[in-house]
Amino acid sequence: MGLPTEPVTLTVAQLDELNRKLANMRHDINNNLSLIVAAMELIRHKPQMTERMLATLAEQPAKIGDALGKFSSDFERAFGITRP
Repeated sequence: MGLPTEPVTLTVAQLDELNRKLANMRHDINNNLSLIVAAMELIRHKPQMTERMLATLAEQPAKIGDALGKFSSDFERAFGITRP
């Protein structure tokens, strides 16, 4: 991972944008985790819902990974971090 060789300065607007993106990522991941918990509760109390809830469960890890990857890219771009 290539880090900048000089100090990095962000404007207030850039910092605000990065903070907003972080808040959105946290919100999205919390939503995905809530869906996982809700699906598990439904399966526990209504086993006949298992087949239907499996699709919801299976989708969430990829959505969480996408949210993390998008924020990581924005973060790295804002601070001039490069990947080999």
